[in-house]
Amino acid sequence: MEELKIYLDKDIDKSKILDKKVAVIGYGSQGYGQSNNLKDSGVEVVIGVRPDGPSAKKAEAEGLRVMSIEDAVQWADVVQILIPDEIQAKVYKEKIEPNMREGQYLMFSHGFNIHFNKIVPKEGVNVIMVAPKGPGHTVRSEYQQGKGVPCLIAVEKDPSGDSKEVAFAYASAIGGGRSGIIETTFREETETDLFGEQVVLCGGAVALVKAGFETLVEAGYSPYMAYFECFHELKLIVDLMNQGGISDMHYSISNTAEYGDLTRGPRLINAQTKEEMKKVLSEIQNGTFANEFLNEMESGCPKFNELRKETEEHLIEKVGVKLRSMFSWIKENKIINRNKN
Repeated sequence: MEELKIYLDKDIDKSKILDKKVAVIGYGSQGYGQSNNLKDSGVEVVIGVRPDGPSAKKAEAEGLRVMSIEDAVQWADVVQILIPDEIQAKVYKEKIEPNMREGQYLMFSHGFNIHFNKIVPKEGVNVIMVAPKGPGHTVRSEYQQGKGVPCLIAVEKDPSGDSKEVAFAYASAIGGGRSGIIETTFREETETDLFGEQVVLCGGAVALVKAGFETLVEAGYSPYMAYFECFHELKLIVDLMNQGGISDMHYSISNTAEYGDLTRGPRLINAQTKEEMKKVLSEIQNGTFANEFLNEMESGCPKFNELRKETEEHLIEKVGVKLRSMFSWIKENKIINRNKN
């Protein structure tokens, strides 16, 4: 295994972003987190959104300057696209590309549209990526606590010759240099990110939690007990793993729990599961998932909305709302406020 090079603030020339004007296109989770961190780091930043829309009002409430997307692109040196993957290509073609000029830096936080050739930037434009490895709300909350979310950086096109330095400086300005910045490629970031989301972090974890909950409830156990055992305690276990690896988690739990982990876990996540994981990865690599996702969004999301509704109506969600209302510490430390960010 090759040695990993991790870059910190001390390794980075921050003037590479401090002397540039940055337009953040979009004010969702990442737009909120990145733009406010940039502002607090001394970067001149504007938000490119519909001036009379709800996102504009949220951004202005944080003291950020708002422009139309077209005006923001013309004004900026660096254009960071943080709107949803499924609308990036259309917005790029209609509002961003006609207003770009040679020497600008076109930036992404996910390589989806570049890697799958949904966006093909014109010649003379630098194409770079800064991808925080966490949701935008966490990017902001960690920064406010004097910490930072690790970031990946990548360079696809570099006509100006300093794209890597600009990417490092941007990553530093949003807090990445406090914890660590790592170099990658658009291909590697895109394919591993989609795989992690689908197989482990979101798809795999949610499916496992729901299946465990359903198994206990169907066997006659209280749904509240099932929630505690299959949902609530998951965070506690993951926190131990995040801080000290699997071995620290094993050190913390009982011998009974560790033995159950080592003997029963492989019965659930086995060779058959891994074969399905390989199929999922293949669908990511050959573009099947990307095309399926974009087609679903373009057709009005019939399947997507049906699946969302099923999740919202699942018993585990109804039980969770009741139990979480009892947990004062969750309310006090809640990262997401939908009215604000």
